[in-house]
Amino acid sequence: MSALRRKLGDDYQVVSTSASGAGLPPPRAAPRGKRQRFVDKNGRCNVQHGNLGGETSRYLSDLFTTLVDLKWRWNLFIFILTYTVAWLFMASMWWVIAYMRGDLNKAHDDSYTPCVANVYNFPSAFLFFIETEATIGYGYRYITDKCPEGIILFLFQSILGSIVDAFLIGCMFIKMSQPKKRAETLMFSEHAAISMRDGKLTLMFRVGNLRNSHMVSAQIRCKLLKSRQTPEGEFLPLDQLELDVGFSTGADQLFLVSPLTICHVIDSKSPFYDLSQRSMQTEQFEIVVILEGIVETTGMTCQARTSYTEDEVLWGHRFFPVISLEEGFFKVDYSQFHATFEVPTPPYSVKEQEEMLLMSSPLIAPAVSNSKERNNSVECLDGLDEVGTKLPSKLQKITGREDFPKKLLRMSSTTSEKAYSMGDLPMKLQRISSVPGNSEEKLGSKTTKMMSDPMSQSVAELPPKLQKLSGGGRMEGNLPPKLRKMNSDRFT
Repeated sequence: MSALRRKLGDDYQVVSTSASGAGLPPPRAAPRGKRQRFVDKNGRCNVQHGNLGGETSRYLSDLFTTLVDLKWRWNLFIFILTYTVAWLFMASMWWVIAYMRGDLNKAHDDSYTPCVANVYNFPSAFLFFIETEATIGYGYRYITDKCPEGIILFLFQSILGSIVDAFLIGCMFIKMSQPKKRAETLMFSEHAAISMRDGKLTLMFRVGNLRNSHMVSAQIRCKLLKSRQTPEGEFLPLDQLELDVGFSTGADQLFLVSPLTICHVIDSKSPFYDLSQRSMQTEQFEIVVILEGIVETTGMTCQARTSYTEDEVLWGHRFFPVISLEEGFFKVDYSQFHATFEVPTPPYSVKEQEEMLLMSSPLIAPAVSNSKERNNSVECLDGLDEVGTKLPSKLQKITGREDFPKKLLRMSSTTSEKAYSMGDLPMKLQRISSVPGNSEEKLGSKTTKMMSDPMSQSVAELPPKLQKLSGGGRMEGNLPPKLRKMNSDRFT
């Protein structure tokens, strides 16, 4: 056995592994301290890259993006340093030419033609370079036609100056026009809430736009970050799962004029399918929200991010309304943007609610469990003629007809089939059917008598094919004379 230490902030622990990778215990929750976030509330990703080794050269291959990504203080430092070094280098080149030609000693000789007039020391060479570079020459210093090397240096200076200006000024312009500041005017609610909406348990949070300029083609996405362990024993510290916030219906495409409440319906396909109010006290997850859009004024793509940890998800809460109708316009009250209030919400997960619903209505459970079982039951009813011919001889004598009600045929087919159908009967019927000495005839009679009251109520809940078969609550047309007589008191 070897110990593999995994760490994600304060929430990671030691996981014991074997050479085969089998039999790994699930990660144990460490005592909660300061919650380590993957994405901060302001959208900054809390990730640092280390031990890059020789990969640092990749930053130099994309130098322009590297300079744009730097902080402002480093950007300004590189901007000033680059111009200072370039100016000193070019001024030194002009001074070297003047020194090699002997112009420094003959600068005041009117009969001598120097390479650059009136350049007799380094400060004068520096001033000549600045006047030439900035095209603000005063006519006192100039290049003469007796210096071909000066002409070549002048061309090199012009090309180098244009490259430096384009590079550094372009970096500063992109740095200033980045849409990160625009993202600061996009608001997210401080908390997310879970409550009932349209009869479904829903995870909700709120987004808003503080500016009057719109976000064009705004789209929102949600990721669930949660550590998990695979059946093979692999531990995934930051497993990303998609939270559907309306991708299939187009609800993720936002018209962000006023604050909107983004909803994620918790169903069987949701990662929160088995999340309850009690389990939230031990769960550890992080919901990352990403809002993307095009800034209307600049046409640049903007992205705003935030996150919600399990401590920031409020169970049984709903957001206060913030929009009110005034005289001729709608008013948004941002003082209530983050406010929530409690509403009645079941503390159970969706999975637990569905299980309780199935247990409370066993007769309806097979019909509402899933679509596959409903299709199978309809197919079984379509093949009733073939099933009637395969019934035991004793049941064929009892029925006397092939159109005996399908529910009773299924209840009284064979011993194994009866045992299977007992789970669909009420508890009272199951106790009666379990008494020794009850024959199939008595069971069918008692079943018909005790099922008489709820029969009319459950017909409306049956599939359309069964409703048609039952005649909307009356089955005399399909029943044999014996059963028709037995049910005459109930239907008349």
